[in-house]
Amino acid sequence: MSKTQARLIELGIVLPPAPKPIGLFTPSVRSGNLLFLSGLAPADADGKPITGKVGADFTAEEAQGFARIVGLNLLAVMQAELGDLDRVARIVKVLGLVNATPEFTRHPFVIDGCSGLFAQVFAGMGPHARTSMGAGSLPNNIPVEIEAVIEVNQ
Repeated sequence: MSKTQARLIELGIVLPPAPKPIGLFTPSVRSGNLLFLSGLAPADADGKPITGKVGADFTAEEAQGFARIVGLNLLAVMQAELGDLDRVARIVKVLGLVNATPEFTRHPFVIDGCSGLFAQVFAGMGPHARTSMGAGSLPNNIPVEIEAVIEVNQ
């Protein structure tokens, strides 16, 4: 069992199946030792997309939970692409978009749901670079979309 798999078990985390793309793109692309992960959205336990606007339909705390769900999906894509999460050398960059009302300002707090998950799973790896942005809308009215760049051990 890999070190990261053991860590997931220790944390009580079961990864979902890697989501399939909706549209003309792929969930991940490798270029050299970098893995670029496409933006993903949260879904409920039945796989139905979660929709709504943060600050109107959801609180910042609920949205942070959605960002954690997206982080789990990103981990599932990493696992599917790499075969072993121990091949992750570093989370390089995370870009998080929050579908929010104009007066909402807690975008970094929301994206902490994903960043915190990565910090737990890859303990000791160090922090990643990150951008947290608000958006007037996101595809299909999803509340959060997150993408990431990963450095991979060869």
